[in-house]
Amino acid sequence: MQPIPRYQPTFAERYPVPLFLVMVDMALVIGAGITAYFLRFDSISMPGRYSTAMLVAAIVTALCFTLGGVYGSQRGKSFFKLVGTFLLAWLTAVGILLSLSFFMKVSTNYSRLWFITMLLIAAGGTLLLRVGMYLFLRRVRAAGRNLKTVLLVGGNGATFFRLTRDTPLGEHGFKVQGALPYDQGQAWLDRLVAEVNEQAVHEVWLCLPLSKGAALPTILYALRHHTVSVRFFPEWGDMPLLNHRVSHIAGLYSLDLSCTPMDGPARFIKRTEDILIGGLISLLILPVCLGIAIAIKATSPGPVVFKQYRTGINGKKFKVYKFRSMVVHQEHNGDVTQAKKNDARITPIGAFLRRTSLDELPQFFNVLQGRMSLVGPRPHALAHNEYYKDLVESYMQRHKVKPGITGWAQVNGYRGETDTLDKMQKRVEYDLWYIDNWSLWLDLKIIFLTVFKGFINKNAY
Repeated sequence: MQPIPRYQPTFAERYPVPLFLVMVDMALVIGAGITAYFLRFDSISMPGRYSTAMLVAAIVTALCFTLGGVYGSQRGKSFFKLVGTFLLAWLTAVGILLSLSFFMKVSTNYSRLWFITMLLIAAGGTLLLRVGMYLFLRRVRAAGRNLKTVLLVGGNGATFFRLTRDTPLGEHGFKVQGALPYDQGQAWLDRLVAEVNEQAVHEVWLCLPLSKGAALPTILYALRHHTVSVRFFPEWGDMPLLNHRVSHIAGLYSLDLSCTPMDGPARFIKRTEDILIGGLISLLILPVCLGIAIAIKATSPGPVVFKQYRTGINGKKFKVYKFRSMVVHQEHNGDVTQAKKNDARITPIGAFLRRTSLDELPQFFNVLQGRMSLVGPRPHALAHNEYYKDLVESYMQRHKVKPGITGWAQVNGYRGETDTLDKMQKRVEYDLWYIDNWSLWLDLKIIFLTVFKGFINKNAY
């Protein structure tokens, strides 16, 4: 008879690690203050007001780290997520310290150079502490130590498969101790409890489809006498998701399945990016736009700028601006015919403009208006939206963000005519990937790629 495994508490469960880190952080801030004073005044014998200021800075930093989640469990979180949490807490601490010095009218009693130097040294020291801890824990966990054991419950879903075979859980601080196929009935529940007892696991992960959600209360009730953590990993299957997350609304938890990423700080960052970069580009291209306008007016009759309604964010219509590249003509029955290779409607100057994407320069004005963004899904004609929305799954979800002058689909070769359904499906696939993975760095990457490969394309005519 094999002995029953005994529950092994992790290092953080044995010792008060957060309290230890608080003390270390406060010591680092105080040490940074002493170092900064020595660098500024070439002495470590400081007046009492400087000692008080260092202590206040250490306390404020510790409080901001605590409230900001820096001392919370880091198990399973990515390195960039940890650094982001740390930087946000540090910026909050700096803001509070500056506000205190302003409202208490004591800023003139201290050396500004000392204060800035102290903050820089303290930020560097506490950040290096986190980086060192992260690298140390990864090494320890790679060796099989300080891991939380997990019992997986599931079936043949993708999530269950990834956790049992593909995902390296060790570096995240977890280890799959056992796997139990899901079933129904009291006999299976008894087996689940027996597995938890025998394996002495720290956590139970339920990898079940949403259709099995009714079984969750029964499973939780069966484990009511155990202290294991229970997590639910929904098996989404082929359900199309967009920026899915868990939200806390009106005191309730919401499992968001399809939402725009442009909320809160992201919306501010995106708009700031459009104004700063878009405004700078608009100034630089003014001479080019003037030359194009003169060339269009001199070579064919009609307006310089072509306006057409397109679908914007949240399905709202707006007028998109482009340099006219075709002869003035009337579409039959309000249809919109895509430009094709050797299209007779395209003017000689228009062919050059379309090949080089210079016809889209007026859309920078749409960006400054706030109706478009520098980066986003390209806006399609209204008739094309009506046509493709029933043919391409999740087609209309591309309108959860502002349309862009350039986009992820365009720098990956999906621009110009979409003469087949497969081409449109691919374009939408890239658009939705962009929305689901949006970041400022991704936008900058797309802008950079557009400069080198997005303007001239064999599919643009």
